Amino acid sequence: MPQLNPNPWFLIMLLSWLTFSLIIQPKLLSFTPTNPPSNKTSTTMKTMPWPWPWT
Repeated sequence: MPQLNPNPWFLIMLLSWLTFSLIIQPKLLSFTPTNPPSNKTSTTMKTMPWPWPWT
């Protein structure tokens, strides 16, 4: 069964992960987000209890 032979596929997987980790990922992480988070304080809404008709 040739699909169980890890000889060519392990090297391909290893090289692809190294390429992603060392080349592509730092380039992607260097981008600044278009919408940076704001420093606004969150407002809490006052909730009203539900007026049940049978109580």
